[in-house]
Amino acid sequence: MKRIGLLGGSFNPAHSGHRNLSRFALRILHLDEIWWLVSSGNPLKDRRDMAPLKVRFASAAAVARRLPVRVTVIERQLGTLYTVDTLKALRRRMVGHEFIWLMGADNLVQFNRWRGWRTIASLVPIAVMLRPGYDAEAHTARAMGWLRRFVRPAGQASNWAKWRLPALVLLKMPPDPTSATALRAADPHWHKTSHKEFNYHGLRDRVTRRLLG
Repeated sequence: MKRIGLLGGSFNPAHSGHRNLSRFALRILHLDEIWWLVSSGNPLKDRRDMAPLKVRFASAAAVARRLPVRVTVIERQLGTLYTVDTLKALRRRMVGHEFIWLMGADNLVQFNRWRGWRTIASLVPIAVMLRPGYDAEAHTARAMGWLRRFVRPAGQASNWAKWRLPALVLLKMPPDPTSATALRAADPHWHKTSHKEFNYHGLRDRVTRRLLG
């Protein structure tokens, strides 16, 4: 069984925080690889602030270089917008894979706003990476009122594939204050000048192996 971490997001743009979270998760959770699920759109975010999918994919591919990370837009192929539907589809299609959902503490704060969030917790284990400035909010998040009873010891994180669901583990990782919001504030037009930094030639989905149109 391949042990795969799933990190969903806009990657608008991808940055060192995504990379460091992935490196930490690979080690602590004993993962074979991580899939970065680059979303076509986020229902909780303003689409006017979203760079084109191809640009965000190229950004993620550049940041993930030389890591066991597969950058993918598989949700576009699956026709799913919400994480709960993506997970259901992956579990049906990817037999022989064990999945764990990865998220930053900032996402746990708003997890109760995700469609079918309790169902998500019943489909895959969840590993939350605590981040400076969000730790206290994460522990008191509305979703934690229900999830708290399912929290597993961080020292047992590598055993996640054997956990009975729902299951949640809170992991304290080395701090990285980088955020996509701050990067966009510093350079609102990053996606218009990214051709100087990213390689757009022959962009191919690392999971489905399809070329990005």
